[in-house]
Amino acid sequence: MTSSLPDSSNVAQAGIVLVVDDERNIRRTLGMVLGGEGYQVIEAESAERALELLHKPEQPVDLAIFDLKLPGISGLDALSQLRADEATRDLPVIVISGHATVHDAVAAIKLGASDFFEKPLNRERIIVSVQNSIRTARLSRTVEQMRAELEARYEMIGTSPVIQRLFQEIDKVAPTRASVLITGESGTGKELVSRAIHRLSPRKDGPFIKVNCAAIPHDLIESELFGHERGSFTGAQARKRGFFEQAHGGTLFLDEIGDMALAAQSKVLRALQNGEISRVGSEHVLHVDVRVLAATNKDLAKEVSSGTFREDLYFRLNVFPTRVPALREREEDVRLLAQAFVQAFCAENGLREKKIDPNVLDLLIRRKWPGNVRELKNVVERAAILSSDVITVADLPEDPHINPFEDEGLPSLPPPELPNSCQSVDGGQRLTLREYRDAVERGYIVETLDNCDWNISKAAVTLGVERTNLHKKIRAYGIKREFQS
Repeated sequence: MTSSLPDSSNVAQAGIVLVVDDERNIRRTLGMVLGGEGYQVIEAESAERALELLHKPEQPVDLAIFDLKLPGISGLDALSQLRADEATRDLPVIVISGHATVHDAVAAIKLGASDFFEKPLNRERIIVSVQNSIRTARLSRTVEQMRAELEARYEMIGTSPVIQRLFQEIDKVAPTRASVLITGESGTGKELVSRAIHRLSPRKDGPFIKVNCAAIPHDLIESELFGHERGSFTGAQARKRGFFEQAHGGTLFLDEIGDMALAAQSKVLRALQNGEISRVGSEHVLHVDVRVLAATNKDLAKEVSSGTFREDLYFRLNVFPTRVPALREREEDVRLLAQAFVQAFCAENGLREKKIDPNVLDLLIRRKWPGNVRELKNVVERAAILSSDVITVADLPEDPHINPFEDEGLPSLPPPELPNSCQSVDGGQRLTLREYRDAVERGYIVETLDNCDWNISKAAVTLGVERTNLHKKIRAYGIKREFQS
């Protein structure tokens, strides 16, 4: 049933081929020819036996060669069954026959056959076809795997009401051709929204081109967006396709569009209105099929009022406005995001998956996060690098945004006892605001430490600061534990 073959390393590189033919001599010939090229060859005398072999998980097959005329199920019917089964849908199949018609050949190709040969078989053509078919299939799998990994990297996460509402908006607008204006603070994930819209749209198989308008000098923005002809300006040594041409048939994401020069805005408007662009230095009009998504952290309505953004372009982009919420509006998502970031970081860097201490998650939820999701990602990745198997409070960087005097959760404490140097002549208080604040903070830290039995980690969580920050304050205030005799 199975021909003897080369060493396993060559087989793994070349591949495993299933030959299905009711003529023993054909099976033997193909086995010798392909075996000599490093392939492992499995033989089957009928389509029924071949289908049985192809559904064995312990026997993976890289390519199948089917005779068209077989007893029982024909090669054509077997091919049809393979294409209807998700497990074998993408298996490359070469069809051979000694009595085929043109109609049979066309039918086989329509069903997804990689190639079609008439008997007697040409040795060189068979070898080349097998090599190309397996190589193409492997490349397709690699591309699909990379696409899946890319989609996972740009997957949006959250269960909060505000993010669920955003998901609903994406689902509704994605299948349309409408332009979308995505607004939100820096770091909220506006690019993720644009990629989700593209991925759920009919253009998902087309290109997705991202352009950071703020990163391109104003004198080059037109050339970058629309391309240029050779010699159109100093340094233009060759013709260049712009981003609009590159995005033809797909999606163009204009990030930070509020920073685009006015001169370029008029051409973008023309492209949105009728799909026409012209390269710099050319009078020839090109027609492009592009869906434009735009994002900004600016208030474009105010930019229009100040004259820095075209009103007609604003209305053209603002067909479907959607806002990405700040992280402080979706506190319930912080745990999910932090865990997802740590898991992804460990996987990408070949690290053993790390757990997050619950105290860490509590602290992350209480942070202000002016940098939003991007800042959270940076913090947990840094902590993952510094930590052992479990990320603890000690692994977190100090929160630069914490101001303990703005904490509305602080209890009302009695005024601290003041040193004599702060008393006025008549006995009144003469303490500066800074001194009073320091005294209150010191007293609250001492009280919290006592209540936590001087467990620094527990006290840090209670106070809403990192452990390293609490240690600094203990040293700064000269706080020492007093033991009662």
